[in-house]
Amino acid sequence: MTSPTAKSRETAGTLRGGPRRRRVRTGVPLPLLLPALIGLAFLIVPLIALLVRTPWHSLPEQLTSPDVWQALRLSLLCATAATAASLVIGVPLAWLLARVDFPGRGLVRALVTLPLVLPPVVGGVALLMALGRNGIVGQWLDSWFGITLPFTTAGVVIAEAFVAMPFLVISVEGTLRAADPRYEEAAATLGASRFTAFRRVTLPLIAPGIAAGAVLAWARALGEFGATITFAGNFPGRTQTMPLAVYLALQSDPEAAIALSLVLLAVSVAVLAGLRDRWMRAG
Repeated sequence: MTSPTAKSRETAGTLRGGPRRRRVRTGVPLPLLLPALIGLAFLIVPLIALLVRTPWHSLPEQLTSPDVWQALRLSLLCATAATAASLVIGVPLAWLLARVDFPGRGLVRALVTLPLVLPPVVGGVALLMALGRNGIVGQWLDSWFGITLPFTTAGVVIAEAFVAMPFLVISVEGTLRAADPRYEEAAATLGASRFTAFRRVTLPLIAPGIAAGAVLAWARALGEFGATITFAGNFPGRTQTMPLAVYLALQSDPEAAIALSLVLLAVSVAVLAGLRDRWMRAG
């Protein structure tokens, strides 16, 4: 027999939206937990091994050598230039894919994102076939303007931009698709041209997406190896970036290779930390 007090509590619970439900504790199934831990260890153990094997006693000497600073300076310069070039041509390309409905847009998007899955060495060979001295475009650049791109610092920038720009395009296109187009339509009704609406309305809306895409592109350009060594070679002071210096040092001085790898690891962690902070603010 239910007491009046219990009935009143039940009635009050019903008025508040129904009786309270018991919290069910759900554990992690072992068939899922074990592979997850193995996957985590697979990703983390190599990084820990790099830190453990780092020659901390000689690290300052390794990092202050002229060869390291030369490779680091060239890497930062080329990655920044490649990112700037990607911004100039990648943002309009992302806008075209997101805002303009034209025949073959899906094919164009697939071609734009192809360097993401293309082996970097294949990308370097493709650049040689296009921009080399005997390439379909490079031969005209050489004969008309005397411009030779392979095995130069400009070639490093082109190779890095080729593999890094898709990251920027994907990020900006996703931001454009998420942005409300009614702001652009309202600007158009007030007499603004489409370019003015893009410059005054769209760009401020998608600025976080552009920044995130630029950081991703810069980090990808900084770590580029295959396309760079194929299209630009490995000449110290001219085309030898940090990844190429790591590969070369690994054959003769493993401690120097580890020190250089630690620098790239630190840059990667800083990039991820910056993006995480931006995503948290956006959320």
